[in-house]
Amino acid sequence: MNSVVRKSSFGIALLMSATLAGCGAAPTEAPAAGSGAKNCMVTDINGPDDRAFNQAAFTGLKEVAGTAGTPPTVVVSKTEADYDGNVSALVSQGCNIIVGVGFPLADAVNAAAAKSPAQNFALVDETSSEPNVKSLVFDTRQAAFLAGYAAASYSKAGIVGTYGGIQIPPIVQFMEGFTRGVSYFNEAHQKSVRVIGWESDTQNGTFVGGFEANEKAKTTAVGIIDQGADVIMPVGGPIFLAAAEAIHDSGKSVALIGVDSDAYESAPEIRDLFLTSVIKRVNVAVAKVAAESNSGKFNAEPYTGTLENDGVGIAPFHSFGSKVSPDLMAELGEVTSKIIDGTIAF
Repeated sequence: MNSVVRKSSFGIALLMSATLAGCGAAPTEAPAAGSGAKNCMVTDINGPDDRAFNQAAFTGLKEVAGTAGTPPTVVVSKTEADYDGNVSALVSQGCNIIVGVGFPLADAVNAAAAKSPAQNFALVDETSSEPNVKSLVFDTRQAAFLAGYAAASYSKAGIVGTYGGIQIPPIVQFMEGFTRGVSYFNEAHQKSVRVIGWESDTQNGTFVGGFEANEKAKTTAVGIIDQGADVIMPVGGPIFLAAAEAIHDSGKSVALIGVDSDAYESAPEIRDLFLTSVIKRVNVAVAKVAAESNSGKFNAEPYTGTLENDGVGIAPFHSFGSKVSPDLMAELGEVTSKIIDGTIAF
């Protein structure tokens, strides 16, 4: 089959869903592992340059490309309707492993795995009961708790905010952990820092209905700023870019907290805004499962990234290092220990 490809900014070929249409039936035997192994990935609608977990997963596959001998193949989903076709199409492409990135791809990955039991899969941000799917999930509540504590400590206004793309578990975990971290700071310091955008008691919050850095994502941030918040954590791919625009337009001193990766590094053009970031090390988890699959050692035992195993964490304060309390790092160390030993439970 002649393949039409486009080049991404990373220089890796991205096969579009239309390119793969009409592929043959699923293989009955797994592709051979070894030096020529081919690693494949299906993104959600944000693509591999979202500066968030799609990009992190892509980075993980690129990290093993040298040992695999073949550059990763990445299928970019233009709409949610593409998920089933994109995952299914890759099954006939000789992939040693197919990585589905994001909660919305769960149904597509599980359906393809059930039909192709010899094919190895990995699923980011959702669990699976299929014996050939490795679940890669991250307890971001733990790391977001630290970020919430830090935000409350830093805030001069006594008001911080958060909002999400859509209300699904991987997004809510960030917001819940953040809010609980603020509450813990308040209890420890007899403060009353308020959170706008998420209510732990009701499990309701502010969502923009998608993951685009669009006008709604910007006006939502504007609303939070207008209520007096001086720290905001937008959760959902590139929506933080809209929040950054809102901050710049406001002319106010408002800090951002990034999610998924260290936004100070992934978004250098606005790095001066980031107090810290809540990191889930998707790249490490994806690289590990791909390497195991390439060497014939794939196993479907679920992986959960935590503070204890360094699967999640927070980024350095970077340019905010001189602006936070000199006691904050020691306090965060104590909170981390309490989360790991279960004193602070989720």
